Amino acid sequence: MEIQNGRPADESGRLPKEIAVYNLLERLDIPFARADHAAAFTMEACESISAALQTPVCKNLFLCNRQKTNFYLLLMPADKPFRTKEITSQLGCARLSFASEDAMEQLLQLTPGSATIFGLMHDTENRVQLLVDRDLLGEATFGCHPCINTSTIRMQTSDVFDKLTTALHHPYTIVTLKGE
Repeated sequence: MEIQNGRPADESGRLPKEIAVYNLLERLDIPFARADHAAAFTMEACESISAALQTPVCKNLFLCNRQKTNFYLLLMPADKPFRTKEITSQLGCARLSFASEDAMEQLLQLTPGSATIFGLMHDTENRVQLLVDRDLLGEATFGCHPCINTSTIRMQTSDVFDKLTTALHHPYTIVTLKGE
């Protein structure tokens, strides 16, 4: 797996939503490294990507409440298990579950396996609340998909949670997941 700095030199065959991510990062002056790879639908598939990029690839979960009126994007370390009870008690809300593929497509323009913070650029009505596990904020860098699961990019964590979230008009809520 070859690591490149910045956007691909040849963008033919890439989706417009992926190109939009690169445009956004350049506009915000956020440097990034990128790896192209086979489609990664699981965190296990991301292990080799994480090793190649020399950074943890974060787990991104798209969640909703039972009534499907409140939506959340949770960013967390890949090695932590997700326990809905931990999140709901911190948010003071009813039990959360995974949101539907249709809701993810409608709100974030993402497909299964490609959930990412960059989907928030399509949530102009701020219907999705961003949740970030405290331990992820402690990482110097982390990786995530640029709206497609055949590429992964590595960025400075501070750039993501200072510059990117501000530009996307999505403040984040820090949560603490206990892990194992």
